[in-house]
Amino acid sequence: MKDANLYAAPSADGPTAADLDATLAPYPGTRWMPRWDLGELINAPRFEWRNLLAMIGPGLVMGAAAIGGGEWLAGPAVTAKYGGALLWVATVSIFFQVIYNIEISRYTLYTGEPIFTGKFRLPPHPMFWVLVYLCLDWGSVAPYLASSAAITVDAAILQRLPEIATNSSDWWLHKIVCTSLYLLIMVPLIFGGKIYNSLRIVMSIKLIVVIGFLLTLGIFFASPADWWEIFTGLFKFGTLPVQSTSGYATENIFTSLFQHGKLPEIDFALFGVIAGLASIAGNGGLTNTPISNFTRDQGWGMGDKVGAIPSVFGGHGITLSHVGCVFRVNPKSLERWKGWYRHVVRDQLLVWMGACLIGVSLPSILSVGFLPRGTEVGDNTAAVTAGGVQDRVTNPPPGVLISQTGLSRWFAGEQWGRVFWGLTLFCGFLVLITSQTSTMDGFVRRWVDVFWTASATLREMDTSKIRDVYFIVLCVYAGFGLALLWIFDSPLGIFKLSTTFYNVAFGFSSCHTVCVNSFLLPRELRPAWWIRCLMILGAVYFFLLATLTALQHFGQLGPK
Repeated sequence: MKDANLYAAPSADGPTAADLDATLAPYPGTRWMPRWDLGELINAPRFEWRNLLAMIGPGLVMGAAAIGGGEWLAGPAVTAKYGGALLWVATVSIFFQVIYNIEISRYTLYTGEPIFTGKFRLPPHPMFWVLVYLCLDWGSVAPYLASSAAITVDAAILQRLPEIATNSSDWWLHKIVCTSLYLLIMVPLIFGGKIYNSLRIVMSIKLIVVIGFLLTLGIFFASPADWWEIFTGLFKFGTLPVQSTSGYATENIFTSLFQHGKLPEIDFALFGVIAGLASIAGNGGLTNTPISNFTRDQGWGMGDKVGAIPSVFGGHGITLSHVGCVFRVNPKSLERWKGWYRHVVRDQLLVWMGACLIGVSLPSILSVGFLPRGTEVGDNTAAVTAGGVQDRVTNPPPGVLISQTGLSRWFAGEQWGRVFWGLTLFCGFLVLITSQTSTMDGFVRRWVDVFWTASATLREMDTSKIRDVYFIVLCVYAGFGLALLWIFDSPLGIFKLSTTFYNVAFGFSSCHTVCVNSFLLPRELRPAWWIRCLMILGAVYFFLLATLTALQHFGQLGPK
């Protein structure tokens, strides 16, 4: 490099005078990363209710992906034992993630780069952040979703719960199914043109099928009391499991402090799963970061100037610039940027957050309403839930709608119980396997995007070759995932380990995003002080969950 000063410390007042040359884009951050290009911000689309579906963007893909491991594995595992009273931990998690999602999109609207690339623009050096985030991103490599999805297929084949730990034939069946599914989920990421469009199609189908099925079950076979328990549980802030003779009692810590002046005796036996629910209710960990990638691929803000990642087959004509593109801040561009920011906020609040809250509530109705309180589901969450559904449909109680309307004469009984058992397994499979697809794409996408900009060697490649780089990294990722599938037998064990990393990663990423938006963006585009405070508060929440989980795991806080 010709510049003797390789690092340009971010200025509290924004770009320096030298950076404001009329022909050059600003150049804050480390000089190891290339300077942005300069362009003009296009107008944001006008919001109209009649055109609402056409305006939906990353919130749909990531919202559908959010109905995954946390909602289908950890959620029912918690609610089967404790009811809906602990779902508030998911509500808090989703709230902080909404703020985070909007803030990482703030950076993308200005630069056309995903937030991950922005983080590597801060000192000291891109390679420093590579090492940091590779450590934090381990949870996204662990294939607990594919392993859990395989159990639903195992159960469908065996017509019973698989006994992986004790039956060698079940173990081999599970490993073969895991491997087959893991390879299958790579298909949408290889074919279809723009990968983002393929994911949007897959996730739209998932939302329609899963939500439609769960609503049907919930409306006709669950009682109003079950629905009320789920709804109120989303807002019972401070309620935790406590030690009791029943083994599944809960108590609110704020009520206990007010009435008795002390905390209740908290039961930490299932705390790892509860923290896991919080960590991936919504998306969680670094799996939220692709929202900014999708914001770019959707062509929102300055993403319109840089392109998108094409699939290996069918992606001809689609390219991705090596560097981001920013705009000069003036009254005209600032007004346009505010329009784009409002557009992102609507997408996140109306689509992503709505999908996440529905995604937490609907799967939980199956365990709250269809399983005896105190049920331990273990590794077979989806299969155990399917068994509960079968029992309820076979013999619906008198208080549910299908019994009250007399429809149980035609749509209940043993035969329908088996049908709904199979449909529940299929929905569990669809939820888990598509979430594994989005997790796989998110990991590969964020690292490919970073190196596409940070590596001097890759910057010399033709912009259409991004699909080749994506495919190579995808294959390497798949190799590690397959190895873990054969090494670990327990999906729940992989889940607990992964989600501990998720909580640490999200907390760190929140703090880092505050730094990126506070130093790399022009003063007029930076977040307000209260937004920064909420981001830091969210980081504290996730760090606390990770700390308590680690203490519990090592036997320092309750049983392992």
